[in-house]
Amino acid sequence: MERQRIVLWRHGQTDWNIASRFQGHSDIALNEVGIRQAERAAPLLLNLEPSRIISSDLIRARMTAEALAKLSGLDVQIDPDLRETNGGNWEGKTGEQNRAEDYHRFVHWLDGDDERAGQVGEKRSEIATRAVRAIEKGLRGDVSTLIVATHGGTVRCILGKMLDMPMKQWSSLGGLSNASWSILENGHHRPGWVLVEHNSGSLPEPMYGEESGA
Repeated sequence: MERQRIVLWRHGQTDWNIASRFQGHSDIALNEVGIRQAERAAPLLLNLEPSRIISSDLIRARMTAEALAKLSGLDVQIDPDLRETNGGNWEGKTGEQNRAEDYHRFVHWLDGDDERAGQVGEKRSEIATRAVRAIEKGLRGDVSTLIVATHGGTVRCILGKMLDMPMKQWSSLGGLSNASWSILENGHHRPGWVLVEHNSGSLPEPMYGEESGA
């Protein structure tokens, strides 16, 4: 099987990121720093020779994806299944506010429990199911490198599910900085997907000296 690559690219910075507000489905645009972050990342990702770009429908992800689309000539295919977590009653509030108002539920959720965010939002299992479904659609056809413009929480759910990790361990995956990415590849020395880059702002380097020789 020909090796495929999935690049999970978090959107650039927003004002709500700076304020530590739970964005979720709230449609917040990139700020000036976020625009520059996306523009800096795009030429690097272009070197991976993307076959297709898919993006969350939220504007912060779409603006990030468009920076690469302008350079690559590819269209951005929009898929709402790549949205961030629906945060329910936590959306628009800072982490400090959510701890003060809903401490036990918020902390349990941060620890990786599969309960609804903000009481009426989404479960991690639901996010993972919809986001991986979008990626599987994106990989159809002649696609060697799929660029996925999405969100930090969604990336963690994608990684956890595609790497077959127990859900309680998903929270052990570090987050992504704005406009940074993680890369999954298949076709290595083991079946399934392998995490070859995480929270990266550079291109993958060869792993010299791997005992497997793969």
